[in-house]
Parts: sequence; structure tokens; C-alpha cells
Amino acid sequence: MKAVAAGTGTTPAWSGARASRLGVPPGVVRALWWVASIGCFAGMWEAVWALGWADPLLLPPPHIFLRNFADQAQFFVPSDVVGETTSASALESLGMTVVASSLRVIAGLSLGFVGSVAVGLLIRYFGLFGNLVLPTITLLAPISPIAWLPVAIFVFGIGNPPAIFMVFISLFFVMTLSTISQIDAVSRTYVNVGLIMGASRRQLFLQVIIPAILPSLFMVLRMNLFGAWMVVLVAEATGVGSGLGQIVMLARSTFNSSLSFFTMTLIGAIGFLFDVALRQVQSRVLFWVPASGVNRP
Repeated sequence: MKAVAAGTGTTPAWSGARASRLGVPPGVVRALWWVASIGCFAGMWEAVWALGWADPLLLPPPHIFLRNFADQAQFFVPSDVVGETTSASALESLGMTVVASSLRVIAGLSLGFVGSVAVGLLIRYFGLFGNLVLPTITLLAPISPIAWLPVAIFVFGIGNPPAIFMVFISLFFVMTLSTISQIDAVSRTYVNVGLIMGASRRQLFLQVIIPAILPSLFMVLRMNLFGAWMVVLVAEATGVGSGLGQIVMLARSTFNSSLSFFTMTLIGAIGFLFDVALRQVQSRVLFWVPASGVNRP
């Protein structure tokens, strides 16, 4: 057990054993390590400011850019309602901005996940389709998602569709190639057992192949979650009308470092919550996979 915990790279192996002896729940131990880690980082940042090594106008410490919440939240009013009468409070404006970016990420990842798994299965099990499609996917996969931004604007214009398309592209090619690789890695023993038990081709897909590859595909999805946030911020900066990416660009153009760091903190917190939610979905969908330290925050 100690070897497994040490290999996860999340929580030190000795902490779990000591917590078990003291009767402390593992979740509390992980939370305390999170607090200690973030506290050390923020403390060093504050110390650099206190010693006068950092200009507070360029590198404001956390207590500066987090204390004036209302002043920062006023910048989160979507640009498509500027000039119109709006009764939204600072908190409501911030909430609308966060929801707008989150929905784009969710929509793009959902479409990318379903589409890539379906295409990967078709490529591997339908020879003609695979011969026609796989070379093109392999050719397009190395292209950075950012390079697709002009294409997204040319095809979809300005609004939600180009941002969702960018998130979709950031996941689709990687996940398609991963699906093919995972199918090839499925143990032949599983397939032979299914055939011996009289499983049809459809049953092999649904009851052998899919359950065997889903754990690895969920891990690929989690790893690309953070990349999806990077991409959607770039897409929103092109003039979607709302979203956290637009706020980042506003902070840059106005040289508002406090707003920039405030938004970065918000993005980090939202990304962490997304990862927690995805792990919960993973644990429920993959109910046959035993829980392990790998899926812990």
C-alpha cells in the first residue's frame, strides 16, 4: 500500500499511515496538505512584497488583489451589454462570466469526448473508413489548437460556436488517437473469453472493448481539461462578448495587474473544481474500477 501511495505523486505515503493511526480521515489530511501548499506559496509571495523586492503595481501580493472584490468584479460585466441598462450586481456579473466560460468548456469537451471515441471505434473496426480517415487525423493532430482560431472565426463568426469549436479541436485529435491506441492494447484474452461465451460483435463493443478502454480515456480527458481552459480563454479574447478570456485581455490592455491576478486566481479555482467534478463523474461511470490514490486530488 505504501508503494502505491508513493507512486501517485499526490499525498506523501507516510501521511496516510500516520493519519490512519491517529484516526484522522484521509480527506482531512489531503485538505490540510492543500492548505499548507497554498499557504507556503502565498506566504513567499507576501514576503517578497514585504521585503520590497516586488513592485505592488506590477506584482501585487494576494492580500491586495483579493481584498477589493467589488472593485474587481465590476469589470466582469459582459461587453455585449455595455451601454444597455442592466441591474446586475458585481457578484451577478462575475457569476455570468464564470458560467459563460464554463458552459463553453463543458460543451466542447462533451462533443470532443463523444465524437473522438466514436470516430476511434469506427477507424479501428471498419477498414475502409479507417484507411480514409486515419491518415488525415494523424496529419492534423500536431497542429496547435490556437492555429485553428482563424478557421473557427471564418466558419462560425463571433460568438459561442468558435469558442466551443476550439475546445472541441483541442481534445478531438488527441482523444481519437488515444482511443485507437487503447483498443489495440486491450488484452486478447478478454476478447477470446467474450467470443467463447457467445458474445456478438455489438456485445464485444459494449461489454468488453468499451469498459476496457474507458479508464484510460477518462485520464486523457482529465489531462486535456486544463488545456481546454487555456484554449477557451484565447477564443474568448477574440471578441466573443463575455467570458474570463475577455477579462484577461481587458486587464492586459488597461495594465491592471490586480485584475489580472484576480482573474488568474479565479480561473485556477474553477479549473480545480472542474477536475474534482470530473473525478466524481469518473468514479460513478467506472463503477467497476477499484478506487485508488491516483484519482485523489
